Amino acid sequence: MGATAESRRKGTGYLAIARLVWPLALGMVNNAVMQFVDRAFLARESMESLEAALPASMLALLLLGFFQGIVAYSGTFVAQHHGAKDPDGVAAAYRAGTLLALASGAVILLALPLGGLVFPSTTANPEVLSRELSYYRILTAGGVAMFGQMAAASYFTGIGQTRLVFLVNVAGNLLNVFLDALLIFGWRFVPALGIAGAAYATVAATAFQWAVLALCVRPGAGPGGREVAKMAGGILRYGIPSGAYSVLNILSFTVFVFVTGRVGDVALAVSNAAFSVNYLLIAPMEGFALGAATLVGQAQGGGDPARAKADGWRTLVLGLVTVAVLSLLAVVFAHPILDLFAPKDAASAREFHETGFVLFALMAAWQLFDAADVVLSGALKGAGDTRFVMVWILVIAFGLWLPLVFAVAAFHNTMPALWATMIVYVAVLCVGTGLRWHRGAWRRHRLVSAPG
Repeated sequence: MGATAESRRKGTGYLAIARLVWPLALGMVNNAVMQFVDRAFLARESMESLEAALPASMLALLLLGFFQGIVAYSGTFVAQHHGAKDPDGVAAAYRAGTLLALASGAVILLALPLGGLVFPSTTANPEVLSRELSYYRILTAGGVAMFGQMAAASYFTGIGQTRLVFLVNVAGNLLNVFLDALLIFGWRFVPALGIAGAAYATVAATAFQWAVLALCVRPGAGPGGREVAKMAGGILRYGIPSGAYSVLNILSFTVFVFVTGRVGDVALAVSNAAFSVNYLLIAPMEGFALGAATLVGQAQGGGDPARAKADGWRTLVLGLVTVAVLSLLAVVFAHPILDLFAPKDAASAREFHETGFVLFALMAAWQLFDAADVVLSGALKGAGDTRFVMVWILVIAFGLWLPLVFAVAAFHNTMPALWATMIVYVAVLCVGTGLRWHRGAWRRHRLVSAPG
């Protein structure tokens, strides 16, 4: 028998959703804060290291993000088999995710020479170039730790044990801070490694998280190798579009950042400051998206698409309330926040604040659209509708937004005008994703057999 009529009507309560989601949301915020701390340490070490960290990490993230998206999709299979009350399927999904993590770690090594082809064209400073190559190569070579950690974290997220993931995430990030201080600056017999030390710290902290989570996994005896290989094939089928979605998202934003770099020094500085705040605002929504994917996956696995739809909408409501409050606070306290980044020169500081407040207002205007798209895209992924989210972002980002960005840059090249294009982009993206979720085409996807 399928789910009861009562469960279809009610879905999961808001309080239960909040319990599932808050560790994921706080974990994403914690990652954002730790990234800020990394940059602060590098700024103290040298400006060359700070300058090298952004392009090196962006290229690494662009490549690692694709494989990470594939491995992360094992969590959706875990959630669906968990909803179907199939422990063997849960075990197979976890083992398939770990297998794909190890394979991805080997494949990503082929991308190590790419840094030597890309970075020489982005900087003429040999000190910056040397640091970029070092940071990129260490992060990329250590990608297997990121993939393995994702496989283990996705297992626990899929079965709803998100607090454990959060606690291990916090412990790993605290270790990262300690290792940053130790390896970047050196101490006693430990040499100062500079930006390479920051990369080693990140890889070591991620490997620590993987090890702890893997030790906590109790999947049981589970199925044999043939079933695991079959599960890995299913994860690849749905995970590749999910990984491509992440890459397209990062790539389109990278192009936008390069275009804004031509506006002017003060405008670029305030744009970078505002995007730092924007990252803190949207980071919790990534946690809500994971929560939506888990809830929808569990309901779909249990043969209850009505509950899946209700859970998706309720997770969205909680996400919108959260981001609305955070956006309001950002606008209200815009000037004190901007003071943290403003130049000391009075004239430049005035321009910085005037432009910054406009950008904060624009950022608040798009946050609700952006949050809705992020959460509902997570819900669609949880249902297996990964091809739609990939194609939709490809069409809107590269067919609408970036052409609009280049047109604005050609005819009215100001930072507020360029940022205004983001409102158009996320609004259209949100409407399409919302309609897809509402119309229910995702119901036809079946990652697991519905329970009898």
